[in-house]
Amino acid sequence: MTSLDKPTEDAQDAQHDSRAVTEAALFEAFGGVRGMVETVVPGLLFVTIFTINKDLHWSAIAALAMSLLLVVVRLVKRDTVKHAFSGVFGVAFGVVFAMMTGNAKDFYLPGMLYTLGLAVAYIVTTLVGVPLIGLILGPVFKENLSWRTRNPGRKKAYAKASWAWGLILLAKCAVLFPLYWWADTTKFGWILIALKIPPFLLAVWLTWVFLAKAPAPIDVFAEMEAEEKAEKERRAAAAGEQDTPVRRHRRGA
Repeated sequence: MTSLDKPTEDAQDAQHDSRAVTEAALFEAFGGVRGMVETVVPGLLFVTIFTINKDLHWSAIAALAMSLLLVVVRLVKRDTVKHAFSGVFGVAFGVVFAMMTGNAKDFYLPGMLYTLGLAVAYIVTTLVGVPLIGLILGPVFKENLSWRTRNPGRKKAYAKASWAWGLILLAKCAVLFPLYWWADTTKFGWILIALKIPPFLLAVWLTWVFLAKAPAPIDVFAEMEAEEKAEKERRAAAAGEQDTPVRRHRRGA
């Protein structure tokens, strides 16, 4: 290896590490493969049962029971339950809406409204200079809000990612809301299930692309620990300096 080759390899290693950290953070923030499965399975069970017997009550009960079962499984395995719990709340709201109106399509309405609200939030927060994806991922990367003022390249990446999430979710809503009014319940349910994962994966992939090319996050927790350690060392040094004249005086006496 020549001296000219080493910096190039070091840069490649740093880039590889940055991508690995980004992938790990995205998996943690969005639940990974298991989180996607937990998001899809209750709705898939609902539309499957409704397609077979057209029974709203049994379809709703089965979907809610499945979402609760997924939480129990995580609790037994002592895994994080935030994604499973969010799925339970989503399914529960859908069940309440559908039961109140008697329309099986209303099982999907709360999730659609949430998606629309989330799309608007991504866009609005980006326009005001605080992109939502940065607020979500900042704590995961241990950078909190340092990217806002101290890491402009990273803020730009978060803005691009938030635009991607907002526009992708808006496009999804543009497909689903007309179908909510025009399509029959069974077809609408299957289309909605089919659109669960692909837009999500596209948004996550674009986020990974933008962040992998961005400057590394500033670990504010490591900075705080370093400052605390330095402060302790300064106090210890100051105490030692104050103690030295006293010892000299005692020896002289």
